[in-house]
Parts: sequence; structure tokens; C-alpha cells
Amino acid sequence: MLGKILQVSGLRKYFGGVKAVDGVSFTMDEGERLFIVGPNGAGKTTLVNLISGYIMPDSGTIMFDGRDVTRLSLASRVGVGIARSFQLVNVFWGLTVLENLSIAVASRLKVNTNMFKSLESYKAVLEEALELAELSGLTEVLDKRPSEISQGDRKLLDIAITLALKPKLVMLDEPTSGVSTREKFEVMDRVLKTLHRFGASSIIVEHDMEVVKKYSNRVLVMHEGKIIGDGAPSDILSKEDVRRILLGEAYA
Repeated sequence: MLGKILQVSGLRKYFGGVKAVDGVSFTMDEGERLFIVGPNGAGKTTLVNLISGYIMPDSGTIMFDGRDVTRLSLASRVGVGIARSFQLVNVFWGLTVLENLSIAVASRLKVNTNMFKSLESYKAVLEEALELAELSGLTEVLDKRPSEISQGDRKLLDIAITLALKPKLVMLDEPTSGVSTREKFEVMDRVLKTLHRFGASSIIVEHDMEVVKKYSNRVLVMHEGKIIGDGAPSDILSKEDVRRILLGEAYA
């Protein structure tokens, strides 16, 4: 039986008079895929920033894999298995796809990328980078720089770099943002297939309701820093108050 990978209790973060996250509590099972939705300013990204350690909460607790990580640094949370990607792609633009993946793998293995410790360590890095590329569907663009590939492939590269850390929990902020309508379902198919192969739990912040309806099995709806809905998308997204909130500018 799978256990709880994440337990968030009474989490709060205020910025002056703005209650960005206001008493949020929820749990996640190992291997679960959780989508977070809500209008602009609902607190979605702030919640992800709190869980990943980019900012510290004013109050509340975050338990991850049975450990209290509420006050752990960003680096320490990466070390225990929490990783995230951003809405804006964060890659080395002057390097190829393979070089980007190799640096990410070498970083986790603590291998100096300018002067590899040994031929054996170089081979280990290269083999894992190629495996990541294959899992993410990037083998055909290995020798290209990020500026030379599609926005969808850039998103996949960013996520593959995150997965190079071999996290237990992956958080993705708007994985289809900036991706064309034609590409978005292909990108999500490949993203979720890769996450499944890695066995990682995932939290996905998403604005595109077509994507949410197609790929989610559980949805958290946030509004004004609070969770106003939690459950199966067919149940939650059919509620009148939730629909009224989600049919705002962010989902027009």
C-alpha cells in the first residue's frame, strides 16, 4: 500500500496585506498526479514556491516523505527529493540539448563537467543523459541548442533537466504555457509518460482547462489563497461556484 508523500497543514504566506496562501492543508499519496488550478493571483505559484523552498512560510508545516521540511533550504529539499520546473524555461541557451542534460546529470553525480574525474564517470554521465533524452522524446534534437527547437521541446528539456535530479516529487508550473494549441497535448503526453517511468509524484499548476480535464485525476482549486475545491475533475469542475471563478480572465 502506498503511503503519503506530502502533507501540508495550515500553510500561510502573506505579503503585506495580501494573503497569498491562507491556511492551505492537503495531502498527496505516493505516485499521485495532482493539478492545481485557479485564476491569476489565486496563490498557486506561491504554494509551489513554499513547498519547494524558494520562500519560507509565515506559519504551517510541510511534511515530505515522513520528514518535516518546513524550514529546510532549497538545496536541502532538492537533496531529499523535491524538484520543480518553472513557467519560463530555465536552460543553458548556448549549449546543446545533450550538453544541458549532461550538466544536470553531472551536477547530481557531483562530477566536474570541465574536467571529468575519469573516463568511467564521463561514460556514466553520457549514458544517463542519453537515457533522459530518450525518455523525454528529445533524441532527434540532441545536437541542437534550445533556441533551435520548438517551444514544446524546450519545455520537455526543462522538465528532463529537473528529472535528472531523480526527485520523488516533481512540481511543474504551467508546462503548456507558450506552447501552441497543436503541440500542447503531445507535450503533456510525453511529460506524463516520462514522469510515470520515473515513478515520481507530481504537482502540476495549469491554466489550460482542456489539459486539466484530459489529464488530471485529482484537482485542487485555489482562490484568494485558499483551497475551495479538492477532488475528481468531473465533480469539482461541475460546481457552479468553481466554474464561476475559473471562467475569469485567466481562462477566457
